Amino acid sequence: MEMIVCIKQVPGSSNVQVDPVTGVLKRDGVESKMNPYDLFALETALKIKEERGGIVKVISMGPPQSMDVIKEAYMMGADEGTLLSDRKFAGADVLATSYTISQGVRKLGKYDLIICGKQTTDGDTAQVGPEMAEYLKIPHVANVLEILEIKQDSVVVKMDMPNAIEIVDIKYPCLITVEKDIMQPRLPSYKKKLETKDKKINVISLKDFEDQDENKYGLNGSPTQVERIFPPSHDKKQEKWKGSGEELTIKIGNKLRELKFA
Repeated sequence: MEMIVCIKQVPGSSNVQVDPVTGVLKRDGVESKMNPYDLFALETALKIKEERGGIVKVISMGPPQSMDVIKEAYMMGADEGTLLSDRKFAGADVLATSYTISQGVRKLGKYDLIICGKQTTDGDTAQVGPEMAEYLKIPHVANVLEILEIKQDSVVVKMDMPNAIEIVDIKYPCLITVEKDIMQPRLPSYKKKLETKDKKINVISLKDFEDQDENKYGLNGSPTQVERIFPPSHDKKQEKWKGSGEELTIKIGNKLRELKFA
C-alpha cells in the first residue's frame, strides 16, 4: 500500500512577527516544529504500514529548513521524503498551497491513500487537504476519528459530522484528514536517527512541475488578499485594591461603569 502523508513545519512559539508589507509570518530565526496535527496523520500511516505493509512517503512545502520535519518523520519510520521548495512558492494562501502540493503529489507517482492532519496551528483553516483532493480529482473525507477497516480497494473510516458520526467506505486513491488523538504519535527513535542521518530528501522546485505557470503559485496564485495583519497588542493594565468586601464592590462597580461595561 502506497501512502503519502502531508507534513508542515510551523512556528514553535506564538510569539511570531508579521511582515507588514507582505502580511506573511517572519519565520527566519524562529524555533520551529512539526505541525502537531500532522503527527497524528503520520502515526496513522505508520500503523497501517505495520499492520498491512506498504510504503509511507512524506511531503512538505517550505524553505530548506523544512527538511528538519522530514528528518523527524524518518526518525519515526517514514520511508521517503520530498520537500517542495522554491521562492516562487512563498506567500501562498490555502488555495495556492493546495495546488502546489497537489502538483508535488503528481510528481511522486502512484499512491493509494493521502493522509493529512486536520489543520495547521499557524493557519487553522482546515482547507488544504480537501482542496488538494479536488485538484487531484480524488474522493476525500475530512474529520476522520478512526480507521475501521483497510480493504483491498478501499478504506472504511469513522467521520465526525456536526450532529452525527458517519461511517464512510472510500475507494482508493483517496485523501483523508484526521482528527487529533486518532492515534497516539510515537516518539522519534534515536536508533532510526542514526540509521537515517544520511537518508536522501528529494527537493522539487517549480521547474520540476508539469504546470509551470508562475501565476498559480505563491503570492501570484493566491486570490486571498490580506488587507492588514498584525500581532495582538499587549496593553493589559493592572490595578491592586485593598479594602473591605463592601468597599471593593463599590470600586469594581465604579470601574465597570468607567469602562462602559455596565
